Amino acid sequence: METPVKQDESLPRAAFLLAFDLRKERLANRGELGYLLRAAALAELLLEGSLADESGKARAVRPPAGAPKGSLRTLVWEQVSASRPRSWRHWVGKDHAKTVRLVRDELAADRLVKVERHRVLFVPVERVVPRKAYLTRRLAERVGRAIRGGGSVERLERDVRVLAALAAAARMKDVLGRREAHLRRQRIEQLAAPVEPVTTALRKSIEAARSSAAGG
Repeated sequence: METPVKQDESLPRAAFLLAFDLRKERLANRGELGYLLRAAALAELLLEGSLADESGKARAVRPPAGAPKGSLRTLVWEQVSASRPRSWRHWVGKDHAKTVRLVRDELAADRLVKVERHRVLFVPVERVVPRKAYLTRRLAERVGRAIRGGGSVERLERDVRVLAALAAAARMKDVLGRREAHLRRQRIEQLAAPVEPVTTALRKSIEAARSSAAGG
């Protein structure tokens, strides 16, 4: 089986690929994608011990091992380490638009996505499409099984477990509908347990963004 992402940024890269709507060959909810990618990087840092939760705030512990300079994981850790303690939600929302471009460019360089640019009535338009749709399909299947499966969450691969928890927190419709999310709430809580501060922050950020958009 081909590894869908590099080891150095597996969760953000996987989250980006998972966000594609394959029926329309485009990113779904692109305006919210940056929150998901930031949360994925924060979750990795928390899991590896580079960050710690301190009374609901992120605290830098040690630099991430093996993270290339300029990678999202390194960037997020540097931001947290240079700041006074702030909430996880603050870090989920910071620079979220720039975050999309960073991960997009990395995936484009590795030929996992293609960036198409053109103009509509003189307005520049960008479209990102997957080069290997089967990677998105495979990720969606694995995440779906993690959420809907009846076995112990402890037996799941760590990255699949956390990616499933992030997808549920981000309310990704292609992964999990609203009604099913309610029915599987206990399972989702179990999946999210190792990174609960991050998934809670992501869920609240998404809810706030959607509420703001609905209010005009």
